[in-house]
Amino acid sequence: METIIQISDATIRFNIASERIDNIKEYFVKFFKGTLHFKEFLALKNINFEVKRGESWGVVGNNGAGKSTLLKLICGIIAPDKGGIAVNGRISPILELGAGFDPNLTARENIFLQGALLGHSHKFMEERFNSIVEFSELHDFLEMPIKNYSTGMQARMAFSVATVVDPEILIVDEALSVGDAAFQRKCANRIREMLKGNTTFLFVSHSNTMVQELCQKAIWLRNGELVMTGNAGEVCEAYSEYYK
Repeated sequence: METIIQISDATIRFNIASERIDNIKEYFVKFFKGTLHFKEFLALKNINFEVKRGESWGVVGNNGAGKSTLLKLICGIIAPDKGGIAVNGRISPILELGAGFDPNLTARENIFLQGALLGHSHKFMEERFNSIVEFSELHDFLEMPIKNYSTGMQARMAFSVATVVDPEILIVDEALSVGDAAFQRKCANRIREMLKGNTTFLFVSHSNTMVQELCQKAIWLRNGELVMTGNAGEVCEAYSEYYK
């Protein structure tokens, strides 16, 4: 099968202020005086990871393991300080609830905004508008500003827009966990349909059950390092055993 994502020896480094700074004025004074000290934090360390077209991968690990950082690397939001990454496909990401939404715009307006951010024309989104609304089940709330939506309603909207456009690569970071059980099942069924159509799927979750239900394979990260890759069931079992 064709490789759609290739990560080679990728390392991502963040600098964290090593002292408490109470306000932005103090920050800039210390910065320009050269007295602002940082400590280095490696969010990802020499990651090697390959995904074939049409595969479904779960990403598991404790908080701070580097899961979301890995997805942001794949989406092109951040670049590696060392190593490289190649992505051969159109990505539709759901990384953070509300990302890409304008809270002061209505849901109707935000659907077209999200489509534009994903590179789709207004005409393209018009043709799919009814399908998005039908899947989200938010017919009665289209003229409501997104800022008045609950997290579950935002998740419905984000997932509906991201998946109606038939992405080559669908990336989801925990968004499904805030939806109700019925909508989670609906999302899972749509993902399975997309996988039949050769969509590649990457999913970050703290739920081993959801990872095993939706993913064939999994990757386990700990402290920015790759611990294990392989069959989703085997990786999730090893991950669970480690933290017992």
